[in-house]
Amino acid sequence: MPERPASPASARAGVASLTTAAAFKPLGSSSAVKSPGWQRPHQAAPSTGRISNSATSSGAGAPASSAGGQPQPGDQDTLVQRAEHIPAGKRTPMCAHCNQVIRGPYLVALGKSWHPEEFNCAHCKNTMAYIGFVEEKGALYCELCYEKFFAPECGRCQRKILGEVINALKQTWHVSCFVCVACGKPIRNNVFHLEDGEPYCETDYYALFGTICRGCEFPIEAGDMFLEALGSTWHDTCFVCSVCCESLEGQTFFSKKDKPLCKKHAHSVNF
Repeated sequence: MPERPASPASARAGVASLTTAAAFKPLGSSSAVKSPGWQRPHQAAPSTGRISNSATSSGAGAPASSAGGQPQPGDQDTLVQRAEHIPAGKRTPMCAHCNQVIRGPYLVALGKSWHPEEFNCAHCKNTMAYIGFVEEKGALYCELCYEKFFAPECGRCQRKILGEVINALKQTWHVSCFVCVACGKPIRNNVFHLEDGEPYCETDYYALFGTICRGCEFPIEAGDMFLEALGSTWHDTCFVCSVCCESLEGQTFFSKKDKPLCKKHAHSVNF
């Protein structure tokens, strides 16, 4: 916006034009992306994404070096369960496998009762009375078979995921492996932004790369209407007269000491 040199006390005139943030390029290079199935359109809007969570996702993506920090893939929300051992007593439940009455010690798993010798892995047929098991598509597998045939691989540490799965960037991750590269905290199912191939939580992204509206001091996000005036960027609703708060979007405005003023107050106010 061309402006004529003027003294700080004089009012300078200009016209602000409106722009949509979809065509706005923030500080630094970024790509618009969304997970899963990340793509990189040619627009320069701030990149955003949201993680999808799955506990039964199978398959794994290629190894990735991003996501910062040291991997600590502890499966806190593990899918692995263990059967409870019940001693013999007066109760004689029905076995979920053979539908026969159980007389003696039995196992309880998934709300059902089992003969200990019939609580076996659907694949290897080994007993699961003393090891962990996982239910997958209606069948029960020992944790070893589940890990081998069903558990997805983490895109960062390449270890199998036996708990909550994060699906992002066309890969699967442990919760503790997909973290913001700035603060190191797990992103989980929150919105995140991609900058130079690295994920950032929303707070850190705007703090490091985002453009802040001079009027409200909040970030200008993708889809926001904004304008540039007085050497700064503004939401369209924030660019108003400093005296009467009348919108100056698309209007001739004046400035004194870098404060926007409408025509009415341009020469009647001193700062």
